[in-house]
Amino acid sequence: MAENPPGAKQKNHDKQHEKNQEMHHAKPVDTDEMLHDAHLEPQLVDEHKHHESMAQGAHKGHAGHGEEESHAAHGKEGSHAAHQMEPGHKDHGAAGHGGHDHAQMIADFRRRFWISLAITVPILLLSPAIQEFLRLGETIRFSGDLYVLFALSSVVFFYGGYPFLKGLIDELRSANPGMMTLIGVAISAAYLYSGAVVFGLVGEIFFWELATLVDIMLLGHWIEMKSVMGASRALEELARLMPSDAHKIMPDGGVQDIPLSDLVVGDRVLVKPGEKVPADAEVVEGKTSVNESMLTGESKPIFKEAGAVVIGGSINGEGSVTIEVKKMGKDSFLSQVIELVREAQASKSRTQDLANRAAKVLTIVALGGGGLTLFAWLGLAGKDLAFALERSVTVMVISCPHALGLAVPLVVAVSTALAAGNGLLIRDRAAFETARNIQAIIFDKTGTLTEGRFGVTDIVVFSEMVDGNSLLSVAASVESRSEHPIAKGIVASSKEAFSVEEFQAIPGKGAEGIVNESAVKVVSRGYLREHGIPSTDKRIDGLVSQGKTVVFVVIDGKLMGAIALADIIRPESKRAISMLKGMGIRCLMLTGDSKEVAKWVSEEIGLDEYFAEVLPQEKASKVKEVQSRGLTVAMTGDGVNDAPALAQADVGIAIGAGTDVAVETADIILVRSNPLDVAAIIGLAHATYRKMVQNLAWATGYNAIAIPLAAGVLYGYGILLSPALGAAFMSLSTIIVAINARFLKLAK
Repeated sequence: MAENPPGAKQKNHDKQHEKNQEMHHAKPVDTDEMLHDAHLEPQLVDEHKHHESMAQGAHKGHAGHGEEESHAAHGKEGSHAAHQMEPGHKDHGAAGHGGHDHAQMIADFRRRFWISLAITVPILLLSPAIQEFLRLGETIRFSGDLYVLFALSSVVFFYGGYPFLKGLIDELRSANPGMMTLIGVAISAAYLYSGAVVFGLVGEIFFWELATLVDIMLLGHWIEMKSVMGASRALEELARLMPSDAHKIMPDGGVQDIPLSDLVVGDRVLVKPGEKVPADAEVVEGKTSVNESMLTGESKPIFKEAGAVVIGGSINGEGSVTIEVKKMGKDSFLSQVIELVREAQASKSRTQDLANRAAKVLTIVALGGGGLTLFAWLGLAGKDLAFALERSVTVMVISCPHALGLAVPLVVAVSTALAAGNGLLIRDRAAFETARNIQAIIFDKTGTLTEGRFGVTDIVVFSEMVDGNSLLSVAASVESRSEHPIAKGIVASSKEAFSVEEFQAIPGKGAEGIVNESAVKVVSRGYLREHGIPSTDKRIDGLVSQGKTVVFVVIDGKLMGAIALADIIRPESKRAISMLKGMGIRCLMLTGDSKEVAKWVSEEIGLDEYFAEVLPQEKASKVKEVQSRGLTVAMTGDGVNDAPALAQADVGIAIGAGTDVAVETADIILVRSNPLDVAAIIGLAHATYRKMVQNLAWATGYNAIAIPLAAGVLYGYGILLSPALGAAFMSLSTIIVAINARFLKLAK
């Protein structure tokens, strides 16, 4: 790749500095290592580091607070979205556990829940309040029953509540109180107060409230963690696209199955029908069609033959092919995609910064609210300590900032992985969020809005003796012997060609030959003038005024028609421009072509404005010119020739990157050369922001209603929330946020 232009250096330097600060120099991903090390999570679940802390008791071999491991699926120093977690969720436990550890953590929550639930049954039966409610009288009372109740409750408190108590200690050590602090303080207050009553303090015990609170918190975290892991699974599925082994062709011609990790560049591999391609490679023998939809978003199978490139992880179709491995490990397309996705998930979200600050404030409000509630019911309302403490505990539990803290990271993980699965790669998260505010988008013409190749756009017939298709066929027959771009365009546009004899090039003017016993010449207007052949048809003048190249077909000395060629406009361009304009975005085009060509393309696809005859070094200044109008500007180009303009734009979008996703100056990389993908990524930016707002609105709205209810503002109407019910509401709010994030879709 060419060196970045001077205009791009400062932007790239600033972006790289930000990434270094945010991701602590994340370790590159090696897909092979990932696949064979079983650490496949992206890991959004690492944002849930308090869960890792909770599971420490079940994983004694794991390191404690702050220790980090280096796994292939994790950056060495936590290069993932864990940096985006809410206060109190950042530094619990080891930072480098893989997907299997999270499965063990879920199993640990499940085990703790069921054991605690089983012990809760006798706790309920031995609790005086429950006995009175069930009108059991003295039927199950016995000497020392309160001590048995205390012992059973102690098991639930220390065993079932261990994850929360461990989290409380870790958060206090790091001077970063959060969710675990609230829960830990709440259950500790309930346990210590009730224990004091058992041993002589005058008051009421509420061990059954403590037990049910712990049960609900364990159940909520168990279900919630499964929901969060589900929301992050798209990237794991991307990593699992690779097969586990390959059919290597040995030097003696035999075929041997070997592990994927044993493949090296230069190996030849047999890929059978229906199998996954094991590595980025080139087809050396055979023909087939390949499904790349999971990698590039291309829905149709792509025909492959000798010389074609295939991507590791794509699915072979009906043919058997021999391929030669070209890229492995961190150099492969899939590894680069996974690394880009991880970097995007790790990069800072401005919305998340706001959510983090709000969660921090909410933690302080919850602790203060708990204390204020205790004081209000004791000192002002004259209630007993047991009642006031129950209200205080409920306030602290129900106002845990969990849903608020997860509102953005879940959406970030889902949107980034969703985009990657459709060939839309986000390199810079902040720029992606800016995309929703784009007011103008500038397209480079060649290769972006057009295909970058000559093709037939019009056929003009001058004689009734021939029709358009036959005129094109005889012209293509002659041009089939030529290597000129115009000749190739005519040949590619024709469905039929005949054999040609006595072919001869006419230097600077065209070519001629004998086709079906007729003398056929395909020539320029200059040739007609030299030989006195009139060409005054007004239709030709119209085509020339559009900047199209026109060639003439002379058969047996008579001018029979003309063929107009131009850089073919992509069939998706008009729809893409229409979609973007529907979003209120002004659409512009940059091109080095003449004003006539630019005007024709602009009118064909409905652009708002165009810049013609722009030299490559002038593109960045044109972007700056549009920005000077006060508009937020995106630039869409090929990522190499358009590098200065991509760097200058507020959002740089490299289109048609193919398997080369290392486009340094682009914020967003589109694998396919499809302008509809530009509309899709901007649409996804809008949808992502809406999901973030929905989640944040739900999380803040929930707390605005839940905290007063928990404090007992409706006590006069007989409405009170128990600590267990408060815990259920808190867990439900988080689950709703996780489920809502998973409903994010990519509109195409």
